[in-house]
Amino acid sequence: MKTILLCITSFLLYSTALNAQPFNQEITNEKGATHLLGKINKEGFSNDSFAWFTKNYDSYNPNKTAIDTLENQLSKYSITAFMGTWCGDSKREVPKFYKILEEANFPLERLTMVAVSRDRDTYKQSPGGEHEAKNIHRVPTFIVYKNGREVNRIVEGPIETLEEDLVKIMEKDYTPNYHGVSVLDELLSEMDSQKFNRKQKKLIPQLKKEVKNMYEINTYSSVLFYSHREEEAIIAARLNTLLFPKEARVYSSLGNKLYAMEDYEGAVENYEKALSLDPDNETYKKTLASWVKNEAME
Repeated sequence: MKTILLCITSFLLYSTALNAQPFNQEITNEKGATHLLGKINKEGFSNDSFAWFTKNYDSYNPNKTAIDTLENQLSKYSITAFMGTWCGDSKREVPKFYKILEEANFPLERLTMVAVSRDRDTYKQSPGGEHEAKNIHRVPTFIVYKNGREVNRIVEGPIETLEEDLVKIMEKDYTPNYHGVSVLDELLSEMDSQKFNRKQKKLIPQLKKEVKNMYEINTYSSVLFYSHREEEAIIAARLNTLLFPKEARVYSSLGNKLYAMEDYEGAVENYEKALSLDPDNETYKKTLASWVKNEAME
């Protein structure tokens, strides 16, 4: 009996240690810049490397009317936020967000703040996996929950101001930035690749109304790709060429992903298309020449 209890205790201690993630983990990149990674809180910004936090926090004066509304309602919700301490939008918005929550007397234990990576292989991911299944393609992203279910989110920046956007979320009268990406992500989660490809032509008119420029899906596709969701990334990248057929960059982006997946013929075809649209682009010329040379050598 004692042996069983010891085993159970050891397992529980091991599980706790395995799942424990230190707050405010600092990393230093190859250029000597310090960033936070994983779960963080306000104390993590006290380092001199993050002087922008105090500056932007102190200089912001939230709308008093909106704060009064939030003080009465926001405590019923919880919030999970994703940011990058390397990201200009995050540096601007996250200090404001903390000030709004504090002035609205929001209990900060109901806020989970996560710093994501900038590295290519872990792009916009967190080491603890908090980003998984949350469609984090732009930072900062502030996700508002009620009773464990997502109500809405603020993506990259507010439509009006952060506090006014939060009020609109409470009032169920809010559409965030990059709504087209959310629509696409939901469609991809509901359909397999074959079904999506069959329905793609019918979906394009809807997505054309939602997606404002090529960069929205381009970034989303890259996030999928580096999250090892290559098939969905290629679907999104191909869709982007249909939505923006006159933009060279959508073809080069698709070409790069196909090349990484060893579809050299598809990669070359898309780079040739990109070069036909932007014939003076030296990067396209050099990349295409390199790929053709490599194919000839094999």
